[in-house]
Amino acid sequence: MAEHGAHITTASVADDQPSIFEVVAQDSLMTAVRPALQHVVKVLAESNPTHYGFLWRWFDEIFTLLDLLVQQHYLSRTSASFSENFYGLKRIVMGDTHKSQRLASAGLPKKQLWKSIMVLVLLPYLKVKLEKLVSSLREEDEYSIHPPSSRWKRFYRAFLAAYPFVNMAWEGWFLVQQLRYILGKAQHHSPLLRLAGVRLGRLTVQDIQALEHKPAKASMMQQPARSVSEKMKSALKKAVGGVALSLSTGLSVGVFFLQFLDWWYSSENQETIKSLTALPTPPPPVHLDYNSDSPLLPKMKTVCPLCRKTRVNDTVLATSGYVFCYRCVFHYVRSHQACPITGYPTEVQHLIKLYSPEN
Repeated sequence: MAEHGAHITTASVADDQPSIFEVVAQDSLMTAVRPALQHVVKVLAESNPTHYGFLWRWFDEIFTLLDLLVQQHYLSRTSASFSENFYGLKRIVMGDTHKSQRLASAGLPKKQLWKSIMVLVLLPYLKVKLEKLVSSLREEDEYSIHPPSSRWKRFYRAFLAAYPFVNMAWEGWFLVQQLRYILGKAQHHSPLLRLAGVRLGRLTVQDIQALEHKPAKASMMQQPARSVSEKMKSALKKAVGGVALSLSTGLSVGVFFLQFLDWWYSSENQETIKSLTALPTPPPPVHLDYNSDSPLLPKMKTVCPLCRKTRVNDTVLATSGYVFCYRCVFHYVRSHQACPITGYPTEVQHLIKLYSPEN
């Protein structure tokens, strides 16, 4: 049985197909980066809304633009996305034989490159926007006091009813593809790779050597631009490449920190932290028995403990929970700053007026 399942964790010598753990890990990397960056932007926006508020309002668009620069940089230089390159993987064009495979340093062909950018950058952006739209429509449907027209109302209620099933079918498609990949029945662990016309493979020794020598070779072969337009294009290309390189370098350095932030601020971890750091619940105040002969409390619950008459304008003390007449307890608390029954320190703002259903 161990030999039968060996292909799940290791690849054979003739096969460069990565294991399911490698491909799932690289998928989860970019999934963890987004919420971590979003939390950083949220903290900045809350600390200084004037200067950083726009980052929170336009976070999806800014993140998509930065993601586009980083992914285009890696796809054109390493034939892999940022997370795939981080785990030593590359994208191989479907149909390429083992002998005719391009080196990773050559980058992806333009057709596969733009398809990859579409599934890596555009589809996640549209999915986030769709989820926000569904959330806003649900809130509008539940809390809005001005319902829309009947035709639009029927349409978006049908959309809200169908969305969970569509989303379940979408996630189920990915799950089935991963199961087929584990069993060796498919070359792709994700349907999006098939749409992009590529598959994932491990970096070879030749790929690593070519990637290491590519920067030096590019600087040696660089020639000065001849015309003004060529100079402007070269400067613009260098600027975009510099921004993409700085982003990718910073992301590579901070990826573990970002994953730590994502873990730290996850809902499950926050519940654990609260359970570990929460103060113990204080015991309730000691209530005296109404049936006892204590002179502090009257035997009838409708009698004020201070004036010994039927209560008027029932008022409770938040510090102890006992109920008095408003006039009696107001004058007592203002004079003694304590509860008449328990002696707990009390202020006038701790008085809470009680309203009966009849009133």
